[in-house]
Amino acid sequence: MLGQLILNGLVTGLLLALPSLALTLVFGILKFPNFAVGATLTFGAYAAWVANHLLGMPLVFATAAASLTVAGVMILCDKLIFEKLRDAGSITLLVASLGLSLILENVCRFSFGNSTRNFDIDIARPLRWHGIRINHEQLTTAVTVVVCVVIIQILLHASPLGRAMRATADNPSLAAVRGIERNTISHITWAMSAALLTISGVLAGMDRAIDPLLGWSYQIPVFAAAILGGLGSPLGAVIGALVIGLAEELSTLVLPTNDRQIVSFVVILLLLLVRTQGLLGAKAVRK
Repeated sequence: MLGQLILNGLVTGLLLALPSLALTLVFGILKFPNFAVGATLTFGAYAAWVANHLLGMPLVFATAAASLTVAGVMILCDKLIFEKLRDAGSITLLVASLGLSLILENVCRFSFGNSTRNFDIDIARPLRWHGIRINHEQLTTAVTVVVCVVIIQILLHASPLGRAMRATADNPSLAAVRGIERNTISHITWAMSAALLTISGVLAGMDRAIDPLLGWSYQIPVFAAAILGGLGSPLGAVIGALVIGLAEELSTLVLPTNDRQIVSFVVILLLLLVRTQGLLGAKAVRK
């Protein structure tokens, strides 16, 4: 039983990893917590469902098409909303992202109703290893998340684009002097975040089902994971997601399943009492 809980906890953490990474990318570069991560995840899941179920695309191609679509939508939202409010402060941007979250969620609700949807994929028997049941969806989640995290790490730390993004995150004014266009980096950041959230929505839809509140069920654990890892640290977001996933699943040994999200807040509280910047976050420099 313990082995099964550990496996389930790792998979839960992997499901949280990509949205936590998307959240910390936006925070690290654009300097505000994007409250629309859950709604964007839901929107991406529905976009992939349309391509998969209604247009007959294989799920891999449906996910790619949905990622491009949602990336385009988020770039448009950046141009129409966030770009105009960029100098208004992080609180204003947070409230704007909350409004965007409500819009995206209700677009999904009005378009598809409240009934659950499922992707058109083959059902396969789970694998068994030393008494542990491993679903094919869990294997798909593990491989997909690892590949995405490796790609993001390479992109951020071994490419000119990554250097430009990190420069903009450190000092937008100095980066602009060096010819790095802030709005372009902002659009790219939103596109990357949208793609990660769309992939997350597909994985979450495979794990359970798609409904208008799909992303909301991940919202609090995603913020918990990003804060735990250190907001602005991509690797920290992934580690924080794994810690939260394991902690939530193992807590079911002593807590009812419906109460396991309490663990997210307890873990954050205990860590921030000791290390306010999170596991891998940098201390803020006050001037």
